[in-house]
Amino acid sequence: MARKTVERSVASPAARRRPARTTGKSVDSTAEAADKNRPLVEDIRLLGRILGDVIREQEGQAAFDLVERVRQLSVAYRLKSDAQAGRALDRLLKNLSGDQTVSVIRAFSYFSHLANIAEDRHHIRRRNHHERQGHLQEGSLALAMERLADAGIRGDEIARMLGHAYISPVLTAHPTEVQRKSILDAERAIAAMVEQRDDLASERDLAANEERIRARVTQLWQTRMLRTSKLTVADEIENALSYYRTTFLRQIPRLYRDIEAALPGHPIAPFFRMGNWIGGDRDGNPNVSAETLEMALARQCETALRFYLTEVHELGAELSISDTLAPISPALRALAEASPDHSSHRTDELYRRVLIGMYARLAATLREFTGTEALRHAVAPQNPYRSADEMLAELQVVEDSLVANHAQALVEPRLRPLKRALQVFGFHLATVDLRQSSDKHELVVAELLRTARLEADYSALDEAAKQQLLIGLLNDARPLRVHGSQYSEHALHELAIFESAGRMLARYGRAALRHYIISHTEAVSDLLEVQLLMKETGLLLGTLDGDGDAAAVGALVVVPLFETIGDLRQASQIMRDYFALPGVSGLLQRSGSEQDIMLGYSDSNKDGGSFTSNWELYCAELALAELFGELGREHGITMRLFHGRGGTVGRGGGPSYQAILAQPPGTVNGQIRLTEQGEVIASKYAHPEIGRRNLETLVAATLEATLLHPTKSAPASFIEAAAAISDASFAAYRRLVYETPGFTDYFFSATPIREIAELNLGSRPASRKATREIEDLRAIPWSFSWGQCRITLPGWCGFGSAIDEFLKDDGQREQRLALLRRMHKQWPFFRTLMSNLDMVIAKSDFAIAARYVELVEDKKLGKRIFGLIQAEWQRTSDALTLITGTDQRLASNPALARSIEHRFPYLDPLNHLQVELLRRYRGHVGDREQPDPAFARVRRGIHISINGIAAGLRNTG
Repeated sequence: MARKTVERSVASPAARRRPARTTGKSVDSTAEAADKNRPLVEDIRLLGRILGDVIREQEGQAAFDLVERVRQLSVAYRLKSDAQAGRALDRLLKNLSGDQTVSVIRAFSYFSHLANIAEDRHHIRRRNHHERQGHLQEGSLALAMERLADAGIRGDEIARMLGHAYISPVLTAHPTEVQRKSILDAERAIAAMVEQRDDLASERDLAANEERIRARVTQLWQTRMLRTSKLTVADEIENALSYYRTTFLRQIPRLYRDIEAALPGHPIAPFFRMGNWIGGDRDGNPNVSAETLEMALARQCETALRFYLTEVHELGAELSISDTLAPISPALRALAEASPDHSSHRTDELYRRVLIGMYARLAATLREFTGTEALRHAVAPQNPYRSADEMLAELQVVEDSLVANHAQALVEPRLRPLKRALQVFGFHLATVDLRQSSDKHELVVAELLRTARLEADYSALDEAAKQQLLIGLLNDARPLRVHGSQYSEHALHELAIFESAGRMLARYGRAALRHYIISHTEAVSDLLEVQLLMKETGLLLGTLDGDGDAAAVGALVVVPLFETIGDLRQASQIMRDYFALPGVSGLLQRSGSEQDIMLGYSDSNKDGGSFTSNWELYCAELALAELFGELGREHGITMRLFHGRGGTVGRGGGPSYQAILAQPPGTVNGQIRLTEQGEVIASKYAHPEIGRRNLETLVAATLEATLLHPTKSAPASFIEAAAAISDASFAAYRRLVYETPGFTDYFFSATPIREIAELNLGSRPASRKATREIEDLRAIPWSFSWGQCRITLPGWCGFGSAIDEFLKDDGQREQRLALLRRMHKQWPFFRTLMSNLDMVIAKSDFAIAARYVELVEDKKLGKRIFGLIQAEWQRTSDALTLITGTDQRLASNPALARSIEHRFPYLDPLNHLQVELLRRYRGHVGDREQPDPAFARVRRGIHISINGIAAGLRNTG
């Protein structure tokens, strides 16, 4: 009886308990909501019970009982504010051995992972239910099409817009993806088995399914959660490629199919493209080189070709049509005759002969492009394809013959998705962006000029002189490099990237490499320097002042990245000055008539706080839209904004649908790129169905933003209010983060930033320089650290003080409050900001955060800074209540409220344990390079807790 009680307690989710203190009353507290969520509760109970059984089996009853005791005390401390439970929890944790601590942390970490699986499944279940009921969901393609139809927009108009569109999510490798690929693969398998349970009826089948889940949970428990060495760029490339095999290669063609079904009779040109930074982004990452770029493109090509090989093989098995029973087209017969397959078994099966010939060509293409071999060979590889278009033309012959001869039904299941995959992914799979910081380019240019004795100290020149010199060099056909001269390792490394890009373009085509991004763009010369390096390495041919064949043409789009508040304020003027230079607009026209501009959310937030960052981004976009409206009319140049969004609200995160619809008027126009980073990639794309839904959301939002024009020019009163709030928010944020004495010491003590830097998360260092300055810290670990200690400061800091200032008692308070409420109701930009604030406030927890203050050695300093932070958080929460009219957090997002309710009581123990281990770790005296085994266990426990908390919070990086 006692054992049964314990089992039920561990397996029970938090669904029957009150939500976290910061969420207010649960929106899903009605009987109807409880019924709706019953399958979720059952899935969590199932996975929790299986995990409990595995812990008992693997670690023993005592370990299981310990996990349960920690859970009970943590829940009592959270939900009942039970001080006695808090003290008992402290005593218990301080007395745990290293092995016990690691075991408990692993238990709660894996529960977070399993809860994610259950939630994802329930999300799909609810979405399917709504669709069956005819209830269209926000962000769905169906609802977007209905809104377009209601607005009188015809199918041909939508198809025409898509014909000029460019929508591209870009996967980036940043140090917040804490899961190993082995863990992700096992969890994908568990997710598939949980999904299968909805279709199982018999007790026997359910029991067999449960045993398969148990096997995978056992695998998880016996699999090392942490990496033993730091990720290499090659590891990051492989991790990213797994999402193509799992999701993108199949789900993007399915998305196109849904669009075609919604627009019958209107051909849809390829508009959806995948992008990738991994292997080409060397900003702050010395491990990225010409070799990693070539590796990335080769592995991408191999992934695409192996997918096509499999699909062609399967298609050959399906098209067993005999020409004695069904006619074929002359074009297909010609292809069959040209096939190297002469088997007597297939003399009448001409489709199979064609596809075997295509397989042989693909196998030869694989060998030529990647040096690897296909898995099977009916005939020897031969006659490789030179481009994806060649293969596409042959597939079109197959389709035309099937359609003309009453076999249309055989086209839809595999042939048409394969054709669409070829259109979208080609032989390159995804466009790899190159990126480097502007100061690194300047060093190379300065060295080239110094060695050529053209300018002894280029970096000392003012901006006007730099521009004049660079324009002159771009109009000089002669190279800069001096034969026989010795150049620095840095210069050779950078030039090798450009030279490699030229070789890769020749091999894989322009779709493989399209953009060169310049981090920290601060002046026109930053753009010209990259153009000069392209000229030096053959990526820019001709001169700016040339005409005819001598006129300059660039192989890559040179993309400025404006990151800081100051950079954003200068963005439109820099671009205006750039295009005013003689020859620049002509260069762009000849090179494709497109100009991407990247906007950095992370660094602008770290620089000036969340509200100011978003406001300056909004203003920069408006100014750029005005400029490119002029350029479009005069020169036909298209602007495409590239949004460098992270996972957290503090780094531009939040729902993509609302974010796209909230863009300023005239800034989308069917053109958008946005980054997908860290653990958000797994959250969005690890499950194929959820991945397709997220991709669908990007298309739906782009359609609505472009054709329905949901954002109009904001009234002057809104603009003036937002500007005033931004100024006050900027001052309050800077005052706390950069001007408060001791804040940096507090941050490095009261968050696990030091330990995150040691964790083998990514190939990139956590800081740009070896300092403790916040200015030098990368925005990603900055946000990640505040998420770990549950303060989430980058997502809200400064806003509360700004609203206090805006509503100061000067006789205008009520009018200003009414204005803020109108802004929330009528202005998508402001409403989206408030929604994101709501989310980040709900995810913070100062009762947990207070535990981390104990880690600050200077107790007075810790108490003082924490008090300032908590007071600002309270001001922000109160301001949000004033503006929205409700003190219920997540009232408009019941799914997230439900998620928090279910997971936070199981997340809290990880924070309590992390604090205890951080205390032990930092108090350890000895050699940290070769620590004793007990110390190594402590460090391992910290790193596992970081993994578990990140998994529980989901968007923390």
